[in-house]
Amino acid sequence: MTSNFANFTWTDANAAEAQRIIARYPKGREHSAIMPLLWLAQYQMREQTGVAWLPLPVIEYVAAQIGMPKIRALEVATFYTMYNLKPIGRFHVQVCGTTPCWLRGSDEVFRACADRGLKKGETTADGLFTLSEVECLGACANAPMVQVNDDNYEDLTYETMLTILDELIAGRTPKPGSQIGRTASCPEGGPTTLKEMA
Repeated sequence: MTSNFANFTWTDANAAEAQRIIARYPKGREHSAIMPLLWLAQYQMREQTGVAWLPLPVIEYVAAQIGMPKIRALEVATFYTMYNLKPIGRFHVQVCGTTPCWLRGSDEVFRACADRGLKKGETTADGLFTLSEVECLGACANAPMVQVNDDNYEDLTYETMLTILDELIAGRTPKPGSQIGRTASCPEGGPTTLKEMA
């Protein structure tokens, strides 16, 4: 990570995508594109460096494209936790600590992470994992849950969280979604009412 990223530019594909994003907004309202453009830039950083984050020159590049003052773009990037302002691990493990997840065992999820060497707010020495505690990830009915990069893992226990981490360590992709086999937020064990179409 020795580069200062001052020469950041879009890839050809992302340049086209950036134009498509900007075109969604009315003339004079291009600043509204800042969030999806920062997200696109963070993805490009992951593709190019292996780490999804937004160095200051990248934020400034995006701001310049839509004529936004640099400080305004930085305000957006620093407000939303979806943007990483420092390098993170290859796998960003975000554990929900909001009340539903906490009541259903997020402490056990954190214990599993700790037992694999992850510490809250830190990146492992090998650069594989960054562990964050976050507020509601929107899957309260399937608590406790974590988001690893772009995938949600739900209905977790200490053991299933260990399995997910072990799969990632081994270079495999664990199956996202409910770890007990339920669909979306159906009750555990499957539907209890309206089992047949009328």
